[in-house]
Amino acid sequence: MWGIVRRKVGSDAFSYLGKSIKRIRPAGWVPRTYMSQSKETLLLERGSKYIQTFNSHILPGYVVSTKDLSNFVAFSQKGSFIQAWGRSFSSDSGDLVDAVVPFMGESITDGTLAKFLKKPGDSVAVDEPIAQVETDKVTIDVASPEAGVIQKFVASEGDTVEPGTKIAVISKSAEGVSHVAPSEEKSAKAAPQASPPSGKDNVDKKIPKAEVVKEKPKAPSPSPKATSDSEPILPPKDRERRVPMTRLRKRVATRLKDSQNTFALLTTFNEVDMTNLMKLRSDYKDAFLEKHGVKLGLMSGFVKAAVSGLQNQPIINAVIDGDDIIYRDYVDISIAVGTPKGLVVPVIRNADRMNFADIEKEINNLAKKATAGTISIDEMAGGSFTISNGGVYGSLLSTPIINPPQSAILGMHSIVSRPMVVGGNVVPRPMMYIALTYDHRLIDGREAVFFLRRIKDVVEDPRRLLLDI
Repeated sequence: MWGIVRRKVGSDAFSYLGKSIKRIRPAGWVPRTYMSQSKETLLLERGSKYIQTFNSHILPGYVVSTKDLSNFVAFSQKGSFIQAWGRSFSSDSGDLVDAVVPFMGESITDGTLAKFLKKPGDSVAVDEPIAQVETDKVTIDVASPEAGVIQKFVASEGDTVEPGTKIAVISKSAEGVSHVAPSEEKSAKAAPQASPPSGKDNVDKKIPKAEVVKEKPKAPSPSPKATSDSEPILPPKDRERRVPMTRLRKRVATRLKDSQNTFALLTTFNEVDMTNLMKLRSDYKDAFLEKHGVKLGLMSGFVKAAVSGLQNQPIINAVIDGDDIIYRDYVDISIAVGTPKGLVVPVIRNADRMNFADIEKEINNLAKKATAGTISIDEMAGGSFTISNGGVYGSLLSTPIINPPQSAILGMHSIVSRPMVVGGNVVPRPMMYIALTYDHRLIDGREAVFFLRRIKDVVEDPRRLLLDI
């Protein structure tokens, strides 16, 4: 598409402009006209060979904006308003480009500018992250569109930004670089300048005045009894810190509260003897690592046990939707991962089709992304059942909360050596408490107990998975 800006400014001028258009347009060309405040506007795309030809026929009083040819080039009369969108925005000299917030996902409309990774005056490469935007689910990097030096920031940390919002200006040649952040500029402008005292005030200050001090009546001091009866003594405010909640923490708080308000939560418990699963890992961990390139952990055993339990009790893999029950014929297991920024729940897709090695590789990959903050929204969407391992932090017992729109969640806990009766003898055994929180509107206690029993049977004797018993 290529085009020219024109406006009817008189019969002579228009006929002259019409001749110019006629001279440069190819045969069969049909102009595309855009209306803006009663002015006809045509846009000329980058790379057109007709720019120079038409430039020589522009009428007096018209301005040619020859911004960076990576964008659209617009011709307009003085005072008209035209916006041209392109890959990046440039100054008249073509030296400045703007760093904007990228597209953040289908369900995300805005985010919070969490922090800047660079400072004004720092050099940046193409696609190098310069800031982080925190959304309800993930943290997204804002990359530099060009290599150069950060001239200034036009947004501040904590601002709510949308896709396309400009946050920084990049100078390709590092000219006119400002080392002042937006927050510092605001504080400098907000600081009132002290005006010099007038001559009258100086004279008044030099002349001493007699001061009359009136003694104010002292208020009666409250008795200790009255003070203690009225309200407690609170610590001073200077020993408290008020920090805004992150977007991720707000989202987690909302979902957990919605879970409590929606579901009829009930938790049932059992305990598992971890002897055989730990022995299996101890015997084959070296061979497993050598062949598959990943360590054999306990989590894959519980994922396989959960898959077996969900296949035996399909109602736990289902969910209520209005007046209907949706039975899922797939098993996507969510793994709750605690990160410094908050709780995220990546999903292992089609866990029922995976072996131990596939599960361990996927868990390792998702855990690394979650810790680094690079996990995507698609990797956390969905999931039909959740496993939360609080045992890695030393939790002995807990009642996990369901992750909507699922109907149940399995809680794992720490392994503790406890005396157990085995074959009539009291022996120490590595034991773990497991908990299942479920939606009692859909799942009865019978199905919940059977599910936990299946988890216990498979973990205590992994050979059941081979024999499918």
